[in-house]
Amino acid sequence: MTRLPLIALCALLIGAAPAADIVIRGGTIYDGRGGKPITGDVEIKGDRIVYVGRSRGTRAAQIVDARGQVVAPGFIDAHTHPDSYIRSPDATARLNLPWLAQGVSTIVIGVDGYGTPDVAEDAVALTKAGIGTNVAPFIGFGAVRGRVLGQDDRAPSPAELAKEKALVAKGMCAGAYGLSTGLFYAPQSFARTDEVVAVAREAAVRGGMYDTHQRDESNYTIGLLNSTKEAIEIGRQAGMPVHFAHLKALGVDVQGKAPELIAVIEAARKAGQNVTADQYPWLASGSSVDASLVPRWANDGGYPRLIARFDDPATLARIKVEMAENLRRRGGKESLLLTSANMPWTGKTLGQMADQWGVNPIDAAIRILRVADATGKEPAGVAVASFNMIDADVDRIMLQPWVVTSSDGSNGHPRQYATFPRKYQVYVRERKVLTIGQFIRQSTGATADMYRMAERGYLKPGRYADVVVFDPVGYAPKADYVNPRVPSVGVKALFVNGKLALRDGATTGAAPGRVLLRPVPKQCPATS
Repeated sequence: MTRLPLIALCALLIGAAPAADIVIRGGTIYDGRGGKPITGDVEIKGDRIVYVGRSRGTRAAQIVDARGQVVAPGFIDAHTHPDSYIRSPDATARLNLPWLAQGVSTIVIGVDGYGTPDVAEDAVALTKAGIGTNVAPFIGFGAVRGRVLGQDDRAPSPAELAKEKALVAKGMCAGAYGLSTGLFYAPQSFARTDEVVAVAREAAVRGGMYDTHQRDESNYTIGLLNSTKEAIEIGRQAGMPVHFAHLKALGVDVQGKAPELIAVIEAARKAGQNVTADQYPWLASGSSVDASLVPRWANDGGYPRLIARFDDPATLARIKVEMAENLRRRGGKESLLLTSANMPWTGKTLGQMADQWGVNPIDAAIRILRVADATGKEPAGVAVASFNMIDADVDRIMLQPWVVTSSDGSNGHPRQYATFPRKYQVYVRERKVLTIGQFIRQSTGATADMYRMAERGYLKPGRYADVVVFDPVGYAPKADYVNPRVPSVGVKALFVNGKLALRDGATTGAAPGRVLLRPVPKQCPATS
């Protein structure tokens, strides 16, 4: 029997209308629930799935031959940094190829505290511009605090706190999923717990969740376990679910502490609190030179003030001492791979640049920060891949039933292009940490449930038609730390809202993505 091409148009009888627009025929179907697959068809009409099950010979305008392929819900990335794509002036870039090529149909944005509180306005702009993937927005505490307090290390006045709260309420009433924080990063790190709780309550009373890059994933300040307890306490006091972004044990001093980390979260869950997490399957995090090495107090007032502090000998001496300790906890000079594009240090470790310049690693880091500041290419620091995790911790976290997949996809790190296929190839096929059903569950239905994404994440009649078809052997990452911007391979077809967005690894030119806004909470003012 001759094998059909992946996408084939069916000849229809004159005058006979098709029963479906698209039939994905004969694939191995995982529906997002984590159970065993079936072999059969997925039928799509408009933007909805209308049938999933054994083939019933339905006629359609478009047939996808999925024999020998895996058919699953489009993957949902729980934590992303896609702004250089979805906000690009280039319409092709806005199709969001890094994620489409992984089989991702929906991404969570506004994370780590960076999401705009102007959710309604942003949704209009993204919709008008056209995007390839769906996006689910969070309001960022950093964006809110920065708008009210700037980059300063101080507590808000009562009037300023009221402004912060009003911005969060505005974003929630426009359909945001909750409040995100990045308490590790200045100026968010300057906020005390009580300020975060007060602001978070505005999201909580409107049905939002608390999504956090916690204050310390290592032992920079309050320590990994105390930071985890702080985030849980913020959720408890505010009265909202807590979700830990990219959960990890970062750095040589906390490697091996995953069991203790998990125990803290499990205790909260057993006490009745809704606590979940996402994780990326890499041993290196993505960060910047300043976030990795520079003490937070030195960032008071923003990046220009940091550079100015380098010019004061006494202050510089103090900064260097703390930078040296931070480099030690990160794993040393060879643990930081410089990944910013088109810079003299691109693709080299901090140690290699120190040797090249004939200086110590801390002086090399400061020189890099000065050069980047002068060129204007990296106003917020220089990107690095920071090798700071161990397999045992990553594996143990991955196996928790309350953990889902995320990329934390950011420029310069291969996770932006290769997270989902890496998790599949390394943790399912090679190391067998997960089954394929668990991998798909953690990348689809479980994520939709955590974020309460209505009608996404499952292959069920009536759900939106976000569907991926991938080769169970050929689905693989191509990006690596030296070449981080290479699209993944093996996705044969990806439908977003019933439209074909990717075929055999290439975008179709369609921009079917939507801004997925939550229903307006009852606590919000009525609109005319």
